[in-house]
Amino acid sequence: MTEDTEDLNARHHEKMAKKKAVRDRMLAGKTIEKGLLIVHTGTGKGKTTAAIGLAIRAIGRGMKVGIVQFVKGAWDTGERTILEKFPALCTIRAMGEGFTWETQDRGRDIKAAEAAWTLAKEMIADPSYGMVVLDELNIVLRYDYLALEDVLRAIAARPPGLHVVVTGRNAKEPLIEAADLVTDMSLVKHPFRSGIKAQKGIEF
Repeated sequence: MTEDTEDLNARHHEKMAKKKAVRDRMLAGKTIEKGLLIVHTGTGKGKTTAAIGLAIRAIGRGMKVGIVQFVKGAWDTGERTILEKFPALCTIRAMGEGFTWETQDRGRDIKAAEAAWTLAKEMIADPSYGMVVLDELNIVLRYDYLALEDVLRAIAARPPGLHVVVTGRNAKEPLIEAADLVTDMSLVKHPFRSGIKAQKGIEF
């Protein structure tokens, strides 16, 4: 090892030791433990994928997870196939009938959203759940199929340790304000724009 390398390593060690000390002080001040309201929104792909990742992590920790899919219905998705293999720890229900431009029936869409929300409220109020994922809830809120005030009230009244994850584009500002963690996924590039259709294992 050359003298220059030894000097570089020594400076690196000193720099990392200072960073660790700062980090340790910061972590020592984080003492609150509570159920989080998490929102994944934005135009980019990955909102549901990220939520399913959280669900899998929670299941791995022995937590019971409820998932209500407000839009997905007819599609046979990979996440449903795998999560249904853990019936004691995961309840996943696809309550939608597709995007509103597919049904072309506003009354039918509202009824589907209301039925999904009824189930979601039951899960949110059930203390046996550690996490509830409300997949694509932002879409039905965007179209005013559900009253935002009712949704916010039910989420706020959740058991103290329950994590609620909401996905979908165009999250409304009051939901963002109420959330503990918000991620806005931006679109940089998507294969659909190049004529590539939705593919198994990626989109569903």
